[in-house]
Amino acid sequence: MRVIQLIFIELAAAIVGRFARPEPGTPARPTPAVLALAGSPVAQAGRADSVAAFALRQLGAPYRYAGTSPTAGFDCSGFVQYVYGHFGVAVPHATALLISAGRAVPRADARPGDLVVFAGTAPGSTTAGHAGIVVSAAGAVPVRFVHASSARRESGVKVSTIEGTGYETRFLQVRRVLD
Repeated sequence: MRVIQLIFIELAAAIVGRFARPEPGTPARPTPAVLALAGSPVAQAGRADSVAAFALRQLGAPYRYAGTSPTAGFDCSGFVQYVYGHFGVAVPHATALLISAGRAVPRADARPGDLVVFAGTAPGSTTAGHAGIVVSAAGAVPVRFVHASSARRESGVKVSTIEGTGYETRFLQVRRVLD
């Protein structure tokens, strides 16, 4: 069933991409030949790097509760959904559901394009309440991630680190969505 879904998504992306005109300054979308190679390890690594790079291009976008666009603003799950969606990967717009996206990998194995999920800010919370996308090199410490933050001091899309911050105590999982 998943194979049929992927084929349908790739076909739809190819059809839509054929008629869409990219905005100036945006990179070209992959051709169907590139999409056909998407399952290869090299293509997946390149795709993950592309996801991380696209996520970083959203830096400075405003924070907005339930937001899903760079102009109106993002919340954390809307940001994650927007970035992965740009590459044809469907993820939920609910942080509590993102903890089930993809498969869990050890934090030490985090690589660009991976999803990182944190508990909410309530003391002792163990429920997923925040998410972002890893942008640091594979195996790098500290793990850097880009996310839409509602922090009063610096809200909006920004880069943070896990280690040595409050995110370390709230860390739940790294999820590999692009396999």
